[in-house]
Amino acid sequence: MTTDINRIRIDIGVCTYRRPELEQTLRSLAKMTVPGNAEIRIIVADNDDSPSAKGRVDAIRASVPHAIVYLHCPSSNISIARNACLDNARGDFLAFIDDDETASKDWIVRLIETALTTGADAVLGPVKATYGTDAPGWMQRGDFHSTFPVWVGEQIVTGYTCNVLLRLAAPSLAGRHFNLALGRSGGEDTEFFTHMHRMGGKIAYAPAAWVEEPVPAKRATFSWLAKRKFRFGQTHGRLIDAGTGAAGKIRALALAAAKSGFCALAGVILFFSPVRRNRYALRASMHAGVVVGLLGVREIEQYGAAEARSS
Repeated sequence: MTTDINRIRIDIGVCTYRRPELEQTLRSLAKMTVPGNAEIRIIVADNDDSPSAKGRVDAIRASVPHAIVYLHCPSSNISIARNACLDNARGDFLAFIDDDETASKDWIVRLIETALTTGADAVLGPVKATYGTDAPGWMQRGDFHSTFPVWVGEQIVTGYTCNVLLRLAAPSLAGRHFNLALGRSGGEDTEFFTHMHRMGGKIAYAPAAWVEEPVPAKRATFSWLAKRKFRFGQTHGRLIDAGTGAAGKIRALALAAAKSGFCALAGVILFFSPVRRNRYALRASMHAGVVVGLLGVREIEQYGAAEARSS
């Protein structure tokens, strides 16, 4: 696949699992601005045991001005769905958006604009969380659910799939797939982009390419955030362990344990400042996850069937 300046083919992957919000996601893609030289195709990868999203997709086809490819790729493992999007993409670029998100009007324009300007292998955009009235005040004030890139110095060294554009011909993405072993715990995207970056892939950021994501009540809790941070730490710890020797592992363990202890203490000291207290407590959970990941403990199951059981 080669990018022709006169014609750009863009696939948009939407992995879905029993979410009626998928309809709103597809409607937002129907309304977004498309570059004049671009052709859009949407890939819906249904990760349910049965093809539960097919009827919803078929019902909306007529109101979406882009081709929609429906794939049934069971089951309850997000990596299977993400890999189906990769394997069935035919464009120059593949974007991912979650099935509970809505794209801003200029979403794909800004992602493509940044990709062409920077030559990056992947471009991340921000995810803006929207809270219901039942969300705790500290959570809304601190905006704990929005997603932005993490910078290390002047580089982004890993990424996420809730708002990203991939240049499919990039050497760092050749033959790359999401790890099936992480498809129920999460962390498959962190691993994917970390290895991509280690292979020389450049990750850029398009701050104007935002999508919006409502926070459901079951996620608007400290415990959900703590589990998410802990799992992220586990993945990070495992990736550190894979790239270092025994001495490096011991240093990483000591550093992560010290950071977890410091953040926990800071959370206690800031007990009467809920936003700062909980931010430190969540960082303590993340660093504790790094320790556990370095010790080889597998990531906790948090998504797919596990999340459905908890709802």
